[in-house]
Amino acid sequence: MAGEVPEALRACIGRVATYTAPDPIGEAGIRLFALAMQDDNPLYQDAEVAAASRHGGIVAPPTLLCETNQPCRRAPDDSGYFGHAWDLPLPSKDFLRGGNEYEFHEPARPDDRITVTWTLLDIQARETRNGRLFLVISEARYTNQRGELLAVNRETNIHQP
Repeated sequence: MAGEVPEALRACIGRVATYTAPDPIGEAGIRLFALAMQDDNPLYQDAEVAAASRHGGIVAPPTLLCETNQPCRRAPDDSGYFGHAWDLPLPSKDFLRGGNEYEFHEPARPDDRITVTWTLLDIQARETRNGRLFLVISEARYTNQRGELLAVNRETNIHQP
């Protein structure tokens, strides 16, 4: 069942926020992320193997872009979250991740300085037996310093007071 989205929330649709990382990703960042993911792909850490690949050098695991908050550089909020937040006029800032759709276009490289541009695409209301919840749908587009599109992340977050 669809519900009515309050005007104050509807007015937030179309918001855009852009963050640029202060530093390039770096080989150490790539290696440590791959280690944390338990991914021993030599393209992420062996310069010789990576140079002989179609990439011509070290590349980052695809999800490094979408799963780190390197560009955000914000102080943590009250719940400890330090990534991008829309600061919507809702009774609670708590949310559940409702799903992500990823598109990976080009691999990130150690010298890439990432910019992410978030766009709030839509807000939908649903009536449930526990009350009204809101689906907040946004898109993050990740580019490097040359403006090349590296990845797109479409995300749905579920807010239920």
